[in-house]
Amino acid sequence: MPTQEDIGRNDTLIGSLLESISEVIRSLEFLQSETGSFLECACYFYRISVVLMVIQTGESSVICPADVVESLSKSIDAAKYLLEMSQESNGPESTTDLKNIEAGFQGVVKQMGETLKSIPDSIIDEEEYIGVVVQTLSNEMQNANIGDGSNSEILQYVQQKISERQTQELVPEQIETDLYPSDPDLSYESYLSESQPDIPSQSTYVSSSQRKYETPSESQMSEIPDIPSQSTIVSSSQIKYGTQSESQSQRSEIPDIPSQSTIVSSSQINYATQNDSQSQMSEIPDIPSQSTIVSNSQIKYATQSDSQSQMSEIPDIPSQSTIVSSSQIKYGTQSESKSKRSEIPDIPSQSTLVSSSQINYATQSDSKSQMSEIPDIPSQSTIVSNSQIKFENLSESQSQMSEMPDNSSQSTKVRSRQRKYGTLSESLSMLPQVTQFMEPPYQAFICPLTQEIMEDPVTTETGVTCERQAVTEWFEKFGDTDDISCPVTGQKLTTGLSPNLVLKTIIEEWKVRNEAARIKVAHAALSLGGSESMVIDALRDLQMTCEGKEYNKVKVREAGIIQLLDRYLTYRSKDVRYELLQLLKTLADEDTDEGKEMIVNTITMSWVIKFLGSSHQTIRHAALALLLELSKSEHACKKIGNATGAILMLVTSKYNEESDDFASETSDQILRNLEKFPHNIKQMAESGLLEPLLIHLAEGSEETQVVMAAYLVEIDIGHEKKTNVAEKVCPALIRLVQSENIEARRAAFKALAQISLYHPNKQILVEVGIIKFMVEEIFTKRMFSDLMNSRNEAATILANILESGVEHETFEVTATGHTLGSDYFVYNIIQMLKNSSPDDLNIDLIRILISLSKSPRAMATIVSVIKETDASFAMIELINNPHEELGVGALKLLIALAPFIGHTLSERLCKTRGQPGNLIQCPAEANQITEKHAVSAKLLAKLPHQNLTLNLALVNESIVSEILHAVHLIQRSGTRTSKYATDFLEGLVGILVRFTTTLYEPQMMYLAKNHDLTSVFADLLMKTSSDEVQRLSATGLENLSSTTMTLSRPPQVKNTKFMGSLSMPRSFSLRSPKKKQVETCAIHRGVCSAKATFCLVEANAVTKLLACLQSDKAEVVESALSAICTLLDDKVDVEKSLNMLSGMNAVELIINAVKEHKKESLLQKAFWMIDKFLIRGGQRYAFGISQDRMLSGMLVSAFHRGDGNTRQMAENILRRLDKMPSFSVYMTENNDMSTSVGP
Repeated sequence: MPTQEDIGRNDTLIGSLLESISEVIRSLEFLQSETGSFLECACYFYRISVVLMVIQTGESSVICPADVVESLSKSIDAAKYLLEMSQESNGPESTTDLKNIEAGFQGVVKQMGETLKSIPDSIIDEEEYIGVVVQTLSNEMQNANIGDGSNSEILQYVQQKISERQTQELVPEQIETDLYPSDPDLSYESYLSESQPDIPSQSTYVSSSQRKYETPSESQMSEIPDIPSQSTIVSSSQIKYGTQSESQSQRSEIPDIPSQSTIVSSSQINYATQNDSQSQMSEIPDIPSQSTIVSNSQIKYATQSDSQSQMSEIPDIPSQSTIVSSSQIKYGTQSESKSKRSEIPDIPSQSTLVSSSQINYATQSDSKSQMSEIPDIPSQSTIVSNSQIKFENLSESQSQMSEMPDNSSQSTKVRSRQRKYGTLSESLSMLPQVTQFMEPPYQAFICPLTQEIMEDPVTTETGVTCERQAVTEWFEKFGDTDDISCPVTGQKLTTGLSPNLVLKTIIEEWKVRNEAARIKVAHAALSLGGSESMVIDALRDLQMTCEGKEYNKVKVREAGIIQLLDRYLTYRSKDVRYELLQLLKTLADEDTDEGKEMIVNTITMSWVIKFLGSSHQTIRHAALALLLELSKSEHACKKIGNATGAILMLVTSKYNEESDDFASETSDQILRNLEKFPHNIKQMAESGLLEPLLIHLAEGSEETQVVMAAYLVEIDIGHEKKTNVAEKVCPALIRLVQSENIEARRAAFKALAQISLYHPNKQILVEVGIIKFMVEEIFTKRMFSDLMNSRNEAATILANILESGVEHETFEVTATGHTLGSDYFVYNIIQMLKNSSPDDLNIDLIRILISLSKSPRAMATIVSVIKETDASFAMIELINNPHEELGVGALKLLIALAPFIGHTLSERLCKTRGQPGNLIQCPAEANQITEKHAVSAKLLAKLPHQNLTLNLALVNESIVSEILHAVHLIQRSGTRTSKYATDFLEGLVGILVRFTTTLYEPQMMYLAKNHDLTSVFADLLMKTSSDEVQRLSATGLENLSSTTMTLSRPPQVKNTKFMGSLSMPRSFSLRSPKKKQVETCAIHRGVCSAKATFCLVEANAVTKLLACLQSDKAEVVESALSAICTLLDDKVDVEKSLNMLSGMNAVELIINAVKEHKKESLLQKAFWMIDKFLIRGGQRYAFGISQDRMLSGMLVSAFHRGDGNTRQMAENILRRLDKMPSFSVYMTENNDMSTSVGP
């Protein structure tokens, strides 16, 4: 442990060194250099002086090694010598230029940096902050580059000259005032008071060019005792105030005068105040104490002391020590001198300080003896924070007071809009061991006009330093420039101002140090996770510290504070969330993307996105502001877009303009920024915002267009927007199709295929000329087309357009005027089908032919080309293709061709391996029916029914049982079927009907009887909801019923003559006693049954057929009428048929059918049946029919406008109803045509 003597000696050495450094700094200001190198040196020297003062005044008991101090002293001596050389260089016989001097100072700075590095760790460990400062300063100084460094030997030359002079290293004590004491028993604060014992000692760090001292006069003082030195130190966690006074009873000597010293360092501030006790003093002068720190150009120390002898009146002497914090603190002290008073009060001590966790007040009251009335004056302490000022009054002890002096303290004014550098908020100040790095502002930093820390200090002619803007405004207040006066001294001034670069540099460095300290304090608060107010204050502190200062943002990131902020996103307090979002926005607001990227990589973005849905508008707006700042980085755009629901929330907010205009506008800006990342554009489109995708696709670069076209295929666009999409992007897609970039062409083809699927887009596609481009792509072979199968894509697009129903016959697709329905186009398509093109291409080629087949003219061309090229074999072969879609397409094309070349297709189908049996494959369950099942059955149903070759082939395959099984399966399944079940059922019934058309073939007849097709068709009439099934069933019943008369036979009568010749006893007769009656069909006059003779009456099919007359489908009604007409044929008993039908109300049903449908063939059948009723029934039916006026009108209309048969039938009915004369030209020409015309 060092002794007090060692500590005192060390303080003496450091004090001398500090004085030398101050002299060097003042001299460096006057050196002229284009590079400003001398000012840079001055800053380095100043920072070293701060380090030395911290070491000297630190709480630790260690001392700085003498060799370190000695080395630094040598370096400063070298600097002084260099200054002398600089003065010589300005003379007429100069041999040294400024470049050499700059090189010398560079050597001095680097030498001092190496010396700092040698400071023992024991000192650094005791003071954590000074350790960081020493290490940083040492590195900077060792790497300093002052001047051009061309002459590195100048320092050795200087040191050699110093050695030759043999100058003593230690400066002896001088009579004049020194900055620091050389007496080890005294601190450097009291050193100055030795030369002036009767006034308070003032110690002020000076960095200006001149110091002026004004010392008070001394007169008529009987005795002046020694003045004690007192020091009060404010440390990192605690600020201690100590006031000491000693009272002497019954003394005639003048009491001790308090010595005041204010020393400000990087980590601590020492305050020393003393309260003098006075007893029975007859003469004490009025001595006010003032302490001021002024820098750069001139510092004035003014102390006034009036010494008076034999005075009976002693005024109050206030002692003031002030540290300025927050935004602005004004100090005011008032003292009133009162004459002719016998009472002597204690002198109050006022101190305004800010500490981290607690403030200890240590006061020692003055002992007073034999005093008549000496009251205690309270000591006041004011703690200033960011938002409020608290005054804590200590207890006052009063004893035998006859009169209380008038002492007033002016409260400190604080700007609450922002927290200044020297103070912390009250909540943060409660953190222990975190404010050890806080450095209050120097008085010299405060502008006398604004009472705020200066940003751009300038010095007037009077040596007063002010803020440039403030002093400029002061000058503007004067109308005449001759009237301008100094705002502080009142002296006359001109408008000339000199920038105080040294002070500006010192202030900026001080800010940097304190801002670093504030970051550490906030880090501690956030790590501790204290109260809500502490967290909010820490967040606000960080925001203020980082606002507009990139280097502080870097420090915040390096300190790991962003990681701490992430956990506060889940904090429930809306105030914490708001401040947190504001801080993150500040950290993200920088020119580079480093901060933004770190935020998005660290912060849980999903929580930020959740804040967009907050019920608090301030939270929503803060979150949007943060996202807007982050979205300026492309990397951040990717992260934001990947956050679940981010873009959807932003799109929703964008469209919510009416309720929140700010959120809508900000969301729009964010979304525009997010467009930097292409995947975000896709998400916008999926969220309903298509404009970015469409704009980039229409106007972007080719690379961008390719990506956007690919996205257009992937997203699901609503029908209401598909037309708008087609209008905006089709021109750009056409340009890409014509490009030689394979990727661009592929993306464009797929996008156009997607657009062409929506049939309302057909007109837009036609207008941009897409059909011609696609036909050219199909028929023209290109090298790069083969690489990407552009033919397939073009065929797909063309097929989509044709399927939309576009009128294609007028579109010219070649330069020679060929259209889509021309022989040229059809021939090429069919040739490609025959030439074994790829399956995908064949599918689209077939789709094209099917679409063309809907036009009669194009169909005729297709049929003609197929016949000429004999392409039917190739088309039938496609049925067996394993590619199901291709097989289905081929079947559909064959179905379309069946009415034109059906017999050819039937013959060749039977010659194809595995056909036609493979076309009928019944699934095990109704819900397993596929499209291929349906179209296969329908093809067999559509091929000509009378083609016996195909019918026999089907019978030989024994597929009828499978068909009936499938029919029953579908009927039983109800709604639990496939969507193709109805089509499949229609095809199956159509196959059954085709068997009834060739009943002349024994195998067909056997099949119909064996499977009881009459009952099957009768059941299908009522057990299906398909109109086509009803029509086919009625057709099948018609075909079967037309053969009933041929199959129905009268009952056979046995020959009884032979049996009668044998006379046998009656008891032995073989005949039964009662003759069994064989029932015959009244209509067919023979033995009938539904199974054997296909009798409609026996099958109970007549009622079902009459029910079909109420169908709204003309085809079903016509087929039902045709089946019923078989019961009115001349071969049957018409009278009995009419009676049967009349009993079933058939006439009324037939008339209603005529009223509902206007189909010519249907009317012919209905009129024929009505005529039958009128001919055979006579007046029984004539009256009822004639009363129906609507039927009469329809008969007249048919008579005038119908074809020949229809007019003839209408005339016959009208004549029989007496609506026309019996003679008719038609009757003359056709004789009894009425009797010969049938249904």
